[in-house]
Amino acid sequence: MINKIVKCIRNISKIMIFRFLFVILIFVYSLKPVFSELDFKSEINEINANVVFLRHSIAPGFGDPKNFKIDDCSTQRNLSKTGILQARSIGKFFIENNIEFSEILSSQWCRCKDTINEMNIGNWKTFPGLNSFFQNFSKKQIVLPLLYDKLKNVKNDELILLVTHQVVISEITNVSPPSGKIVIYNTKNKKAKLISNIAN
Repeated sequence: MINKIVKCIRNISKIMIFRFLFVILIFVYSLKPVFSELDFKSEINEINANVVFLRHSIAPGFGDPKNFKIDDCSTQRNLSKTGILQARSIGKFFIENNIEFSEILSSQWCRCKDTINEMNIGNWKTFPGLNSFFQNFSKKQIVLPLLYDKLKNVKNDELILLVTHQVVISEITNVSPPSGKIVIYNTKNKKAKLISNIAN
């Protein structure tokens, strides 16, 4: 009887140890970045990308209110707490992996400016050629010529970051990224690729 109890205790102990090790393994794996510097640069080199399009982080809703004003964030769709954390996570990935940009530009929309602000990866400025024309608050016929002119002048050895909207990214690359995701792009051969796993 005692032997059975001892055996039972040993089996329980083995199960508990196994579960403990499994939890530790999951925890350690969760700390590991889903994408590394080498992974990212490999993707860049695959198509010789010189532009990184980033769709603004999570901002719940659809479009913007009818009373939209470009200089008033209270009239716009803005980042949620999840979106703020997502932006910080993206910025952390770039910093920890020593990924630097020759230039960083953002749409004039608050959710794009807030995304790059929360990323905290260096100096940036707004560029009207990245504004959303989804609801015609900015005119497509004004936005796109500005953007095409900018892209035409990006050198092969540069890597610029453009924080913008889905409608803009899909117009240029034919790829529609989710919020907080990246599309790399080669301005010369027009190749594009979605990169969706650098941050949650």
